[in-house]
Amino acid sequence: MRTRVLLGVLALVSLVAVFTTRVSRKMPDFEVYWNAGARAAAAEPLYRQEDGHFQFKYLPAFAVLASPLSAIPLPVAKAAWFAGSAVLMVTLLGLSLQALPTVRRSPVVLLVLTFLAMAKFYAHELVLGQVNLLFAAIVVLAVVWLRREREAGAGLLLALAVIVKPYAIIFAPWLATRRRRGAMLAMASGLVLLLLIPAIRYGWDGNLRLLADWWRTVTVTTAPNLTNPDNVSLSAMYAKWLGPGSPAPLLAAATAGILLVMAGIVVAGRGLLKRPETLEASLLLVLIPLLSPQGWDYVLLIATPAVMLLINELPALPQGLRYATIASIAVVALSIFDVMGRTAYSLFMRLSVITVLVIIQYAALVTLRFRRAA
Repeated sequence: MRTRVLLGVLALVSLVAVFTTRVSRKMPDFEVYWNAGARAAAAEPLYRQEDGHFQFKYLPAFAVLASPLSAIPLPVAKAAWFAGSAVLMVTLLGLSLQALPTVRRSPVVLLVLTFLAMAKFYAHELVLGQVNLLFAAIVVLAVVWLRREREAGAGLLLALAVIVKPYAIIFAPWLATRRRRGAMLAMASGLVLLLLIPAIRYGWDGNLRLLADWWRTVTVTTAPNLTNPDNVSLSAMYAKWLGPGSPAPLLAAATAGILLVMAGIVVAGRGLLKRPETLEASLLLVLIPLLSPQGWDYVLLIATPAVMLLINELPALPQGLRYATIASIAVVALSIFDVMGRTAYSLFMRLSVITVLVIIQYAALVTLRFRRAA
């Protein structure tokens, strides 16, 4: 007990030190949310070209839900968001452990190894002040609730996840494949209600205009980001390999189609498995940064439950794939600027090696279903 308390105190002191010395002057993405919340509170336009790279790209409902933050001075709001994100990081790891169909290794080992595998993404998330930890925690909690047959609550959580990050809509067709329909109906109903929230401040027509502005902003700002070294999406991988004006979009679409078909086969192969949700949801979480044209590398933190599942089930994989999976997790974890050096890290990211490694992990997850391990 004393050891846990001591570790907790040390962790708290470390986080405070990191925030005060390195993070408090950063968190640019959180500033975007804070400004959007202030605009929503005043019923002002949300999507403005003059914001440049830091344009608000989330659904209007997100800005309304974030508006209470704008009532807090920005430095205080940053500190609260940082602390909340740190708590969510621990929560996500704990929920991922709860979601495992069967715990085959020491929980401490699973938690520590998964944390080390994802630490670089967690750190980047905290520095940016992003919402991926919140998104992932909501989704994995929904998975835990599905396993406990709390259908309505799980569906509402996934509806909220769409507001936090719109690509959570990928879970809607997945819910539709389940025998129980409660979660799907709850997600659909909850999403409709949440999307209507901005009408309270902007009116019905104003809300429709905001949704149109959101769609235009998202689509217009996507193409320039495809060749960014930190973009790990399939579209970015092929664009970096082949350059603009190439077959890159077609190849990205074809690869995405193959991965989606594989996910469909996994879902169809659940049979009478008692706890199929964790593997299937993990596959979708891995897919999100690969499919999203703006899949920045730190978004891979949402694959935390997938990585923990792979570590837990490594013995079930064929030997060759097992070693490839271990290597992919290790290389991704160690692909840090300070470890690799400027030249090697720059080349690593320009070649989209990280995307290839994540595809290996995806293949390992698919294999687990064929092995009936999860």
